[in-house]
Amino acid sequence: MPIAVNRETKPQLRPDPIHRGDARSSPYPTSRLAPAFSLVELATELEKADLVLSSKTNAQLELIADQIRALQSKALEIMEKAREDLDLHSAECSFRKIPGREYHLYRNARGGLQFSMLSPGDWGGQPPQPFIGSYRLEVDMSWTRLERDDHSPD
Repeated sequence: MPIAVNRETKPQLRPDPIHRGDARSSPYPTSRLAPAFSLVELATELEKADLVLSSKTNAQLELIADQIRALQSKALEIMEKAREDLDLHSAECSFRKIPGREYHLYRNARGGLQFSMLSPGDWGGQPPQPFIGSYRLEVDMSWTRLERDDHSPD
């Protein structure tokens, strides 16, 4: 920073047209005694900053991409479950279904699905139609498949 000498008092700093603060807070050297920065050093610093920022940005974007993939997977699971629940609600049924109760699904002679209150065990292990599985109707009208090793009478 150029110095103007005032003959009446001590030397004063000329105001810098860009930086208006103290020389020690300037973002660039203001004295010829300040350390010199070569263009190569500045370019190296810029390259380092670019690499760090790129890595950080890529890591953040990869995290978001992973979260998107997880959300897509969960959305597909929800859609598949909804489709299965709708298929089960479309099965033939000759009684009123009550939430909380267990029902047994069979494939009828026409190839369609049909609910029954009788388990394969109630048929003595010889149901008249192919057994698909047992389900419980939940309060939210979704179905939960009940896993059993045997279908003996309850």
